[in-house]
Amino acid sequence: MNTDCLFCQLREERIIGQCDLTITFLDSYPASPGHVLIIPKRHVATYFDITEQEQNAIAKAIQKAKLILDEEFSPDGYNIGVNNGKAAGQSIMHLHVHLIPRYKDDVENPKGGVRWVISNKADYWSNRDK
Repeated sequence: MNTDCLFCQLREERIIGQCDLTITFLDSYPASPGHVLIIPKRHVATYFDITEQEQNAIAKAIQKAKLILDEEFSPDGYNIGVNNGKAAGQSIMHLHVHLIPRYKDDVENPKGGVRWVISNKADYWSNRDK
């Protein structure tokens, strides 16, 4: 536990699930209704720092969270994302996996999905050689 880390000091009311190795909780700044984060309980910075057991626990937590979100929000799809390092946009240096419910027409054209993190590379289909 890191006393300077927001994720190491979560308020109970934000938590929607946990196991011995992970915590799943509501994002404070949700990209869409139902946006949750899954973190390892152990304070580590990136996905590349976790153990195989933590990887498996995170994968199971994602599946469990999806079932909860399907029931409560009935989304049409999901994005799963991890920012590893400041250059990738990570702002809290405790690994957190985003599970973001997506809804029909929540954006004009969702094609490209997570590729939009580098916006000038996202639209790969318009400029490719035919």
